[in-house]
Amino acid sequence: MLRYLTLPVTPFQQNCSIVWDEDSRQAAIIDPGGDLDRLRSEIARLELQPQQIWLTHAHIDHAGGTAELAQQLGVPVIGPHPADQFWIDMLPQQSVMFGLAPSELFTPTRWLHDRDTVELAGHRFDVRHCPGHTPGHVVFHSPEMKRAFVGDVLFAGSIGRTDLPQGDHATLIDSITQRLWPMGDDTVFIPGHGPESTFGRERRTNPFVGGT
Repeated sequence: MLRYLTLPVTPFQQNCSIVWDEDSRQAAIIDPGGDLDRLRSEIARLELQPQQIWLTHAHIDHAGGTAELAQQLGVPVIGPHPADQFWIDMLPQQSVMFGLAPSELFTPTRWLHDRDTVELAGHRFDVRHCPGHTPGHVVFHSPEMKRAFVGDVLFAGSIGRTDLPQGDHATLIDSITQRLWPMGDDTVFIPGHGPESTFGRERRTNPFVGGT
């Protein structure tokens, strides 16, 4: 059985999620933006065995702690899509821009593409490329858990911003309606910031994509 814990990290309160298999205790860390001491403490408290880091995209609040944590844990970095390479290259500038601690560059062990899969202790997660917020944004969907880790594509009552370099509003709306909605109205999604919701609730009530 899969379980997960979501921890808001960095001054941006970015939702970093730890997903693990209850039997083996093998775990993946999704979007370790920062506050690594806290993340390691939770991993130790839960007696987990980290196997991988998964990235939805390379904005600093999601990826800022990746290089350091991957080195500390000795695990590979999986994702995002290669279109976010330029955001990885800009991590030092992002640190300065947002007044955050310096962030190290890294090269993903494996880039992800639309309809790839990733596995954790034999459990499959489907990968969908969902550009718009960033060009290389991906989403991790577990049909088994009926959960989707969507980064900054969609929020409870809102959508990701598209005013940063290579963001595009129309592309983001297409990603939501064409790639998230088919996962099912009863799918719970864990956004990059704020509370969880379901795709069904957002289809009904979200002012940006409601009724689509």
